Amino acid sequence: MTVQIVENSVTVPEDVDLTLDGHKVAVTGTNGKIERDFGHTKLNLDYQERVLRVWAENPRKKQTALINTITSHVSNMIKGVTEGFTYRLKIVFIHFPMNFQFRGNKIVINNFVGEQKAREAKILEGVQVHVEGDDIIVTGPDIEKVAQTAANIQQSTHIRNKDLRKFLDGIYVYKKE
Repeated sequence: MTVQIVENSVTVPEDVDLTLDGHKVAVTGTNGKIERDFGHTKLNLDYQERVLRVWAENPRKKQTALINTITSHVSNMIKGVTEGFTYRLKIVFIHFPMNFQFRGNKIVINNFVGEQKAREAKILEGVQVHVEGDDIIVTGPDIEKVAQTAANIQQSTHIRNKDLRKFLDGIYVYKKE
């Protein structure tokens, strides 16, 4: 019986440090450090000469797909610690102007569609959020945390029980960098 090996690799740049401890990958760069544990995948990881190799012998269909998924995650980690990720959200209001306050790890949205109760969105750890005019800019090294924070902000202004063609108020993601 022949052994089928499926593999993929990621080349690590000179200004990035990658450490591999079992299935735990830690990437350190100018923007910080990101750690991920890929122990649930049951794949083989090998790091030599600035190349991370992910491979499996006689893989099933899901393991084959996971190989490319892990290499994509590691590539995003490398890009995050070198360049970072930015999501831009647009503040749209027609009926009532919104006000923003930052309280700890939350952004509080007051006067959304004239509501008395304030709406809150969680800001995840390691993510910076600031308001510039009618834009909210979410930045950070970890793409998953940046995207989740942007989604939390957008979802917090979701309008219920109104005609969405008329009530366009909200905060919407319009650019990913």
